[in-house]
Amino acid sequence: MTTDISLTTLLVLCLAAAAAGWVDAVVGGGGLLQLPALMVALPHVPVPHAIGTNKAVAICGTAAAAVTYTRRAPVNGRTALRIGLAALGGSFAGAFFASAISSAVLRPLIMAILVAVLAFVLLRPSFGTGALPSAEPVSRRRVLAAIVVAGLGIGFYDGLMGPGTGTFLVLALAAILHMDLVTASGTSKIVNVCTNVGALVTFSFQHAVIWQIAAPMALFNLTGGALGARMALKRGSGFVRGVLVVVVLSLVCKLGYDQWGG
Repeated sequence: MTTDISLTTLLVLCLAAAAAGWVDAVVGGGGLLQLPALMVALPHVPVPHAIGTNKAVAICGTAAAAVTYTRRAPVNGRTALRIGLAALGGSFAGAFFASAISSAVLRPLIMAILVAVLAFVLLRPSFGTGALPSAEPVSRRRVLAAIVVAGLGIGFYDGLMGPGTGTFLVLALAAILHMDLVTASGTSKIVNVCTNVGALVTFSFQHAVIWQIAAPMALFNLTGGALGARMALKRGSGFVRGVLVVVVLSLVCKLGYDQWGG
């Protein structure tokens, strides 16, 4: 599918992609900016094409952030890849069931979970500010729980619905594996690359990616992702925690608007 848009519109989309890459690299949730921007800028494009184009763009920023984190943060690549492969399978399963489950039913449930998560983060200032001491390795049971919850569970949600997947991954990894928020964010990027690959392959086979728009946006998203990862590494978990609170609040508002105001 091809579409003609003005240079101004393309520039606005590229700036939205850069901002989305930055947010996604820090704590996840970049889709809150990028997907609505695509749908507003391209009102006559079918929704699957907007989603497919969004995935083609997002994978670049996520990959750039993942590389930056793995070079500078104590990210366990093996554990991240195991969770990512489980998330890949979960996302395929979620996509399979997506047409059979109403998002109108899911949104209130996800909103309730997000409000509970927000309350937990605000009431626990120490959450995600420090990892386990090196003398206390994470048990196999916790790794398995992370594979099931962060991999299969959140991967399934990503295929089923999607908004806030990166944020959920950061929270789950910090809670289950006792990671600090910077390490959890870096690990989540590797997992997110896996889920995005699965989604992008699916949309590509369906010819639901507008490549001439995705390509320039991807360059800006990649730049934003690299800058966001570097800023998170430089400023630490306190900075990531602040961005996390803002993103969770934004996600609650977005889902609420989709449910009752759209």
